[in-house]
Amino acid sequence: MTYQLHYWPTIQGRGEFVRLALEEAGAAYVDVARGDPDDGGGERALMAHMAEGDHPPFAPPYLVDGDLVIGQTANILLHLGLRHGLAPRAEGGRLWVNQLQLTIADLVAEAHDVHHPVGMGLYYEDQKEEAARRAQEFRAQRMKKYLGWFETVLERAPKGAEGRQWLTGEALTYADLSLFQAVEGLRYAFPHAMKRLEPRLTRVIAVRDAVAERPNIAAYLKSERRIPFSTEGIFRAYPELDPR
Repeated sequence: MTYQLHYWPTIQGRGEFVRLALEEAGAAYVDVARGDPDDGGGERALMAHMAEGDHPPFAPPYLVDGDLVIGQTANILLHLGLRHGLAPRAEGGRLWVNQLQLTIADLVAEAHDVHHPVGMGLYYEDQKEEAARRAQEFRAQRMKKYLGWFETVLERAPKGAEGRQWLTGEALTYADLSLFQAVEGLRYAFPHAMKRLEPRLTRVIAVRDAVAERPNIAAYLKSERRIPFSTEGIFRAYPELDPR
């Protein structure tokens, strides 16, 4: 069965965490809003399930899997993780990977709020002064706290069978894929802050590098399916928010 991923067609955003899982799994999927409107794609199709059904998603991304319409990034990944071997089968392991993913979601939300600290309905240019104050705290404290926690998780995890140091210690999970995306996004938005932090994040960066080497992920990153970072997404590169 082919999955239908519904997300905005021109940005990575939260949908990228789902795309990475689908690509790693080699799952058949359609990125609906990037399709031809004449073939049932486009942004109008993106909104279709948000106005119907007993369990409408609040916002993209959401995934259609047969009769299931699943919203919220972590919830989608919880579903895909069990289906495609990207999470442990035991309940405790699945909950731990979900906890890791939810923590990444918190980090992503804080990264977004750096450039929109006052309101979602305002342009960045309308809140630049507040954004500069928020960015200072994010660079100096929050990035270090989040990424340092993941470094600790990796330090305490046993090595997997492949000799890799994954977050669960046993095998790659969707949380490792999401950590890769978080690191990539922070490198784009805060290159100078990340350059200062990375010497203390050797295990986190090792996961990032190991994910990038996965055959399916490497092929995806080189393909047109991978949308570039931009100042329209969650991670935005504004030089004034990341001074040297």
